[in-house]
Amino acid sequence: MFGENDLVDNLSRDLDRARGKRDVLASDVTTLTAQIAEIEARLSEEKKRRERNHVLGEIEAIKKRIIQTASAFAPVVSELCEATEMAAAVVPEARELNNFLSSVATEVETVVDPLLRELDRRADAVRVGHAALDLSCLANEAPTELPKDNNDRLLRLLRFPIWLSRSKEVEKRETAENPHSAAA
Repeated sequence: MFGENDLVDNLSRDLDRARGKRDVLASDVTTLTAQIAEIEARLSEEKKRRERNHVLGEIEAIKKRIIQTASAFAPVVSELCEATEMAAAVVPEARELNNFLSSVATEVETVVDPLLRELDRRADAVRVGHAALDLSCLANEAPTELPKDNNDRLLRLLRFPIWLSRSKEVEKRETAENPHSAAA
C-alpha cells in the first residue's frame, strides 16, 4: 500500500503544481491582455494624431495655394483688362471680355475669403476631433452655403464661356440673316 499512497501523493502534488502554473499563466495572460490593450490604444491615438497633423498640413497647403494663386490672379487680370481696353479701340467686342474679366476678379475676391474661413473652420474641427480625418471625406461633406447672390453670380460666371459661345452663334446668325445690321 505504500506504493499506492506515494502515487496518489505524487499525483496530488503534480496536480497542485500544474494548477499553480495554470493560475500564474492565467494571471500573465490577463496582464499581457491589459498591456496589449493599452499599447493598441496608444498606437491608435498616435495614428489619429499623425493623421490629424497630415490633414491639417493638407488644409494649410490648400489655403497657402489659394492665397498665392489669388494674389497672383489679381495683377494678371488687371494687366489683361488693360490690354483688352487697348484692344477695344480696334475691336469693340473686347470691352465684353474686359467686363467679363472685371466680373470674374470681383467674384474671386468675394468668394476667396469665405472659402479660407471655411477651411479654417474645418481645420479647427479636425484639431478637436469633430471631423473626418480623410481629405476625401472633407470633400464629400455638404459645403457651407455661401450667400445666395454669390452662388448665383458665380454660377453665371462659370457658365460664361458657354454663354459667350452661344451669343457669338446668335450674332453670326443675325449677321447672316441681316447683313446690314452688322454695318450699323
